[in-house]
Amino acid sequence: MSLRAQDREQLESRLGYTFKDPALLKRALTHSSAISPSRRTSESYQRLEFLGDRVLGLVVADMLLNRLPAANEGELSRTLNSLVRKETCAKVARKLGFGHFLNLGDSEARTGGAEKDAILGDVCEAVIGAIYADGGLTPAYQFVSAMFGDNLDVAQARRADSKTALQEWAQAQGLEPPLYTETARQGPDHAPVFTISVSVLGYEPISASGTSKKLAEHQAAEKFLIREHVWKEDR
Repeated sequence: MSLRAQDREQLESRLGYTFKDPALLKRALTHSSAISPSRRTSESYQRLEFLGDRVLGLVVADMLLNRLPAANEGELSRTLNSLVRKETCAKVARKLGFGHFLNLGDSEARTGGAEKDAILGDVCEAVIGAIYADGGLTPAYQFVSAMFGDNLDVAQARRADSKTALQEWAQAQGLEPPLYTETARQGPDHAPVFTISVSVLGYEPISASGTSKKLAEHQAAEKFLIREHVWKEDR
């Protein structure tokens, strides 16, 4: 499926960037399920996602250095990890309406792929990679700054990642460290979904799912902290 000129113009307006090579934007919006196996590497968003992930990390790291001059390395690392998560990328993708423009295979489309955090997060990174590949670091930096800058308020910036925060909270209560247990694994080998349960002695366990064990653990810890009113739910 090709990206219609009208759709491309609409999306470029939202991105604040006009592509010299529109094929890069089309590829950034193309899920592997829409491409035959022999062409997935060259025609799906996978390689651009890889690139965009690194560009996003670099830009956010630079932004943090400039905005948090008193933060130490550990604080910067925890803040960066909280800002470049798939959930944050998916939130940006939803804000820009990427789901409407996605090229998905029939099966993925029927199962709601256009609304899945994992896919939307990947596409956001792929679009960042496409902007970088097409125009270099300056427009990529401008895009990331515009889309992710709102998350860099002081409260968010000082907030530890959820696993660290949960461990520190448990320690402050005089409890043993949280225990993470894999309770399920679903999906194909190339795109697994893990379900992780986190438990703290004396509290009801809570579970979450993610495309990696680390992501699922992070999600479970965040849900625990919100449930116990240690953190407020993001608005």
